[in-house]
Amino acid sequence: MSAGPGTDTYVAMVARAEALIPKLRERASKTEDLRRLPPETERDLHDAGLFRIVQPKRVGGSELDYVALVDCANALGQADASVAWNFANLASHHWMLGMFDRHAQDAVWSKDADALIASSFIFAAGRATKVEGGYTLNGHWPFSSGVESCEWNMLASVVWSEDEADGVEYRIFLLNKSDYKINDTWNATGLRGTGSNDVRVVDAFVADRMTIAVGDLTGGPTPGSSVNPNALYALPVFSLFPYVLSGVGLGNAQACLDDYVEIARHRASTYSRAKVGDMQSTQIKIAEASAKIDAARLIMRTNCIEAMADAKRGHVPDIAAKTRLRRDGAFSVNLCTDAVSLLFTASGARSLFTSGALQRQFRDAHAVNSHLAFNFDAAGTNYGRVALGLPSENLTL
Repeated sequence: MSAGPGTDTYVAMVARAEALIPKLRERASKTEDLRRLPPETERDLHDAGLFRIVQPKRVGGSELDYVALVDCANALGQADASVAWNFANLASHHWMLGMFDRHAQDAVWSKDADALIASSFIFAAGRATKVEGGYTLNGHWPFSSGVESCEWNMLASVVWSEDEADGVEYRIFLLNKSDYKINDTWNATGLRGTGSNDVRVVDAFVADRMTIAVGDLTGGPTPGSSVNPNALYALPVFSLFPYVLSGVGLGNAQACLDDYVEIARHRASTYSRAKVGDMQSTQIKIAEASAKIDAARLIMRTNCIEAMADAKRGHVPDIAAKTRLRRDGAFSVNLCTDAVSLLFTASGARSLFTSGALQRQFRDAHAVNSHLAFNFDAAGTNYGRVALGLPSENLTL
C-alpha cells in the first residue's frame, strides 16, 4: 500500500523537499544562467530520494500517494520553479513506467533504479508505423524537460496505418538516449532552468514491450499491474496529468506572496514615506492573492486524494469526472498565475528590476500557465461539451 498524507514516510519526504529551499533559492540565478539544473541540484534531489517518490517499492522507490507530486513540487517551487518543474516531470515518469510491461521496467531499473526519464507527450510530433515485433518511430518533439540529464525518454506518437479502418491510435514509446538526438533550443523567458530542449528520432525501432497504448492508461489495471498492484499504478494518467505540474505554480505563487508580505511589513512608500503595510490597498491585495492560492491548493490536493481513494476501491471515473479533473487542474493553476500577476503589479517600480526573485516568479508563473494542461479555454471547452452531452474532444482520456 502506498504511503498517504500524514504517514511518517510521507511527512518526512515533504520535509526533505522543504529543507532544500534555502540552497535552491540561492542557486536560482545560476540555474537560469545554465538553462538547466546545476549538477549539485540534481544530486541534492537524488540524495533526498525525491525523484523516486512515486516509484514502486519493489525497486527501492517510496511509492507515495499521487498527491505527493503536488506537495513536494509546492515545496520546491517556493525556492525555484525550474527545479520544481524538472523534479515533478522526472519523478512522474517513474510512476508511469510502473504501468508499462515488466520488460520495459526491467530494462530501465535493473540497470539503474535512479535513472532519469524525460518525456514529450505531444502526439502529433511523432509518426509510428507498426512492424514485426514493434514499431518504427520518427519525429521531432519539443519541450523535453531535463532531457540532458536523462538516460531514457517517453515520447508520444500517433501510430499510422494505411488501413483507415484501424483508426487513430495514441501510444507512448520508451527510448534509450542512444536512439534520439537532442537539439539545444531552450532559450526561454520563463522556466529558464528546465533545459526543455527538442528531441529528434529517425527510424528508431521500438519493441512492443517498450511501448504502451494510451488506452491502457485511462484508469484500472495496466500492463504493469501484475508486478505493481498498488492503486497508484491504476490511476487515469492523462485525466490527472495537470497535477503532475500544478504544484509548481502553487509553490511559486506561495513564495511570491510570502516575499510580498515580508517586504510590505518593513517598506515605506518612496514618495509619501507612509508604511506600505498600513495601506488598505496592500492589505486587500494580500487577502485576494492568498485566497486564490489557498483555493488552488485545496482544489489540487482534494482532487488527487479523491482520485487515489477511487483507485483503491477499484473505481474508474467516467468521462464527466475526467473532464472535471482537467478543468480543475487548469483553473487552479490559473488562480496561482492571477495571484502572482496581482502581486507583481502591486509591487510598483520594484517589479521592474531584474535582480531579486519577483521578476523570476512572474516569468515562471506565466511559463507554467502556458502549458497546454493549464489552458482553461481548452479544458473548459471540453468540460462544457461533455456536460452538454457532446463527445469529449480529448482522445487521451
